[in-house]
Amino acid sequence: MIYLLLSILSSTIIFVVFRLYKKFGINTLQAIIVNYFVACTVGFFGYIDGSDFTHVPNESWFPGALMLGFLFIAVFNLAAITTQKSGMSVVAVATKMSVAIPVLCGIFLYNESTGISKIIGIILALVAVYLTSIKTKEGISIKSKNLIFPLLVFLGSGIIDTSLKYLETSYVSETDVGLFSSTIFATAGLIGTIILIGQAFMGKLKISFKNILGGIALGIPNYFSIYFLVLALRTKGFDSSTIFTMNHVAIVTISTIVGILLFKEKLIRKNWIGLGLAILSIILVANSAI
Repeated sequence: MIYLLLSILSSTIIFVVFRLYKKFGINTLQAIIVNYFVACTVGFFGYIDGSDFTHVPNESWFPGALMLGFLFIAVFNLAAITTQKSGMSVVAVATKMSVAIPVLCGIFLYNESTGISKIIGIILALVAVYLTSIKTKEGISIKSKNLIFPLLVFLGSGIIDTSLKYLETSYVSETDVGLFSSTIFATAGLIGTIILIGQAFMGKLKISFKNILGGIALGIPNYFSIYFLVLALRTKGFDSSTIFTMNHVAIVTISTIVGILLFKEKLIRKNWIGLGLAILSIILVANSAI
């Protein structure tokens, strides 16, 4: 359980860093790309035994890590497009509701335990993440022509979590968790660098030192959010559907509380209801695992 708590804490720090990006006018794309290389470096030099990385391409999990690295940067760009066309709330809902994909896969593909308490908790969790993500009384509105973008964000985010579970279960040894995580970030960083090179050729690239600092601030907790999540998925006695549900809902809950305390966010009634349901869902899901 300690690994799950550390992953939640790391993800909450990511939320705080993203909020500070807006305050200091940091270019999110540049910071994100720097963050991938920082996260990769943290893993390579802090959590990997030995220094010979030449065998990485021969690892059975290597193709999966490449795919995840591509998905990381692809989902980020899709989220940016969705924000421009439909607003931040739509992105928040699509990203957080994607927890339904790994939860359902855990139950149906891995025959994980189910029960009334767990099922009710999962349903309440989905309702909670929706209500806490809505920042207007009117809810969200998406034009039919733009529906494809949040749908892709939803699918991409869900596939990332589901793939993490599949790869750590089938291919990643306990000693390779750090190397596996770093390879994902390295792939995402390299793809992001190609994007920046393209911007440079088009004369649209302007690198700022504050963007690099922003990437460093994000990269450290980002690495640990994945590293500890993979370790949490290995916790005996806890199904992946339980881990993913508690992880997503706890991040939503704590991030909302942090937003109120640090950034003076104002919550509407829907948000407060969602916050209450989130806490209740965590209790129900956690209780089902005991």
